[in-house]
Amino acid sequence: MAAPTPIAVDLPITLGQFVKLAGLAATGGDAKNLVTSGSVRVNDEVEKRRGHKLALGDIVQVGEQKAQVLLAPACTRPTRFGERT
Repeated sequence: MAAPTPIAVDLPITLGQFVKLAGLAATGGDAKNLVTSGSVRVNDEVEKRRGHKLALGDIVQVGEQKAQVLLAPACTRPTRFGERT
């Protein structure tokens, strides 16, 4: 089986949000249906709670597709007058 696709996110993130963000579902509604129907596995265990909080390194699987939770790099948003933090 193929290695999971790494997906960088800001934590905390819920299972439903991650399924949509990772492209494991086309829409948020699809993500909800997949999770509540028992079609989503987290670390090889079925998870039916859409609000389940994922942790760094968790592997989420829908069918044959897998995605791994990675931490997004710190944001460098511009502050006033174009300064960066």
